[in-house]
Formats: sequence, structure tokens, C-alpha cells
Amino acid sequence: MNAELGVLKGALDSQREHVLGVLEGLSEEDLRRPVLPSGWSCLALLRHLTLDVERFWFPGVIAGDPDVAGQLAAGAEAHWYVPEGMTTDEVFAEYRAAVARADAVLAAAEPEQEPAAWPVEIWPTWRLPDVRHILIHVLTEVACHSGHLDATRELIDGTTWLGGSPYAG
Repeated sequence: MNAELGVLKGALDSQREHVLGVLEGLSEEDLRRPVLPSGWSCLALLRHLTLDVERFWFPGVIAGDPDVAGQLAAGAEAHWYVPEGMTTDEVFAEYRAAVARADAVLAAAEPEQEPAAWPVEIWPTWRLPDVRHILIHVLTEVACHSGHLDATRELIDGTTWLGGSPYAG
């Protein structure tokens, strides 16, 4: 892997670890319970990261996998839920598999490489020009969502990613 992409991927890996770590130890009920007014649950956010981030941007946009590239056509809210009957273990396994697939795409990519596919029907006037910009975009999105999970976890049981209360003496 190119050194520049390696550094960016290292930062992304830290955020991926944060996402999984902040969810560790939550009960099935807490993982599925909507906490914020927008109504998503921790598992729903993990599913969003799986489908709309890891799967969409890497195999879909960078590699141009036709089975993935058009997945958002149904609308931005399409993947902010966990299908009925899908277990917690399946949601986590699907996320880990999407990360592994994304990593395989990145391992073969170069920073200046143009995306193989672009969803013009979603973003007709906006475009990320290359893998470098896509990886920065994904890193930003995952970091933002790991912060959402931090706040949600603290509301659920007071736990923070740093452990315990940051205000305790």
C-alpha cells in the first residue's frame, strides 16, 4: 500500500476500532434502543457504516462493483435500520466483513486513482476526484459517527470511550 494511504488507513482503522469499542458491553436491548430524537439505534448506525460507508465507498465507488455502486438509489435513509430477524452478531459480522473488503480495495489503490464509478444520480454536481479524497471523506464520516456513538453510549449508561466519567476526580 502507498505510504500516504497507509497513514490515512491507520487513522481510519483507529476510528473503526473506536466504533466497535464504544459499543462493547452494551446489551441487546441497548444496542437496539433509539436514544436520540432522530430515532436511530446503535445497531442501525453500525449498519449505516457497513452499507453506506464501508461497502459503498470502497467496493462501490473506488472499485466500481456494479452490485454496490447503485445501492443508495433508494434514498439516504434506506440503510439506517436493522432488518427484522437480523441478529446483533450478524450486524457486527457484516460490519467486519465490509471493513475487510474495503481494506482489500484500498490495498490495491493509489492516491491519485480516480473512482471507477460515481453515483451521478445521487450527486450530479459533486464529485470526489480520487482515492485520497474518498479516504479522507470516509475517515471524516466514521469519526463523526464514532462521536455520535460516544454521546449515545454516555446517555445509555454513562460510559465513555475513555472509560468511566471524564468528570470524575
